[in-house]
Amino acid sequence: MPRLAHFRAKRDSPRLELDTTAILHVDMDAFFVSVELLERPELRGKPVVVGGQPNRRGVVSAASYEARRYGIHSAMPLRTAGKLCPHAIFLDGRHDLYAEWSDRIATILSRFSPVVEMASIDEAYLDLSGTSRLHGPPLAAAHALLKEIGAKTGLPCSAGLARTRLVAKVASDQAKPRGLVWVPAGAEAKFLEPLSVRRIPGIGRVTETALRTMGIETVGQLAGIPEEGLREFFGRWGTALYRKAHGEDSYEFVIDAEPQSISHSHTFGSDTSHRPALESMLSCLCQKGAKRLRDACLDARTVTLRIRYAGFQTVTRSKTLAEPTHLDPVLLATLRWLFERHWEHRPVRLIGIEFGTLSHGATQMGLFDPEWRAKLERLARATDQLRDRFGFAKVQFGGSLGSAKGH
Repeated sequence: MPRLAHFRAKRDSPRLELDTTAILHVDMDAFFVSVELLERPELRGKPVVVGGQPNRRGVVSAASYEARRYGIHSAMPLRTAGKLCPHAIFLDGRHDLYAEWSDRIATILSRFSPVVEMASIDEAYLDLSGTSRLHGPPLAAAHALLKEIGAKTGLPCSAGLARTRLVAKVASDQAKPRGLVWVPAGAEAKFLEPLSVRRIPGIGRVTETALRTMGIETVGQLAGIPEEGLREFFGRWGTALYRKAHGEDSYEFVIDAEPQSISHSHTFGSDTSHRPALESMLSCLCQKGAKRLRDACLDARTVTLRIRYAGFQTVTRSKTLAEPTHLDPVLLATLRWLFERHWEHRPVRLIGIEFGTLSHGATQMGLFDPEWRAKLERLARATDQLRDRFGFAKVQFGGSLGSAKGH
């Protein structure tokens, strides 16, 4: 994985004036469904729903465009989706597989800009400022990027190019499916004006209803309200609404921002007390977290285990290591120690891990003798290289083979 950018909230910052449109928002089209269709092309053109079976608890994770025609959308209860389209094909989610493809896409994105922020597993922001010598003007670079993603992954995606992050995101949504929308600097108001206020990120049903009571249904109407008026009605949120209506950002890029912790979890399709399955998943989650530590050149000193039982009771236990580390054997031994002492031998709904108290450059001299430590470092590097090339699930340590195969 490349080193990525993160973002933080602005505090009463002035509007950013740029003489070019260099912020690109890339959004994969129906990502989970698209990944499934790579392995099952015979399902193309059919209503496909990812998230689980229609007779089980849970919500829709993704729906194909054919399924959306029946009113199915993400976050909808699976039972509701089943009633709307009984003949739809329902698939259980495979989040490890989706994460692998997300990593591959992030690697492609990092070739086009040193500033990439993965906003979620299937969308990202890129700052194309200063990349013209390598990839041409931002619009040409955006076009080339979408073509490369399609050629190297076979996955469809859309993108929006604009002066600000907010407008770029709205533009990518307007571009779906398989499109690219460019909003030149200075054209933001004209682009946003006819759109429903719900198209603006952060405006949900509650705010939409409140705005409708004021006679406001489009972004243009919202932009016509003075900031003072919105602030009087919505408080501090009114200022944010005013900025959003004018296409301004509430966030900025922060290069090489470091995480405070690294965590992974897995929710089982059905509650289980099968110890081999639990320990196998624990190993898999540990390996994912350890790889992320190494990718970010970080070491962890605190190891946390989280167990959620069938009745939603959650137990969280931590242990502080003698020295920070990024090596799988040390981290996994600690997690197994925590699991052995705190699992109550009853059905588990979710198991999770977290590595915290992160730092750079730990020496770890006391953990192993130098020769053995050197072997572990070489093994970790070789394993990470193979995973970057072939995918995480293709290279697993023995303790997690069951979880990788089954999930």
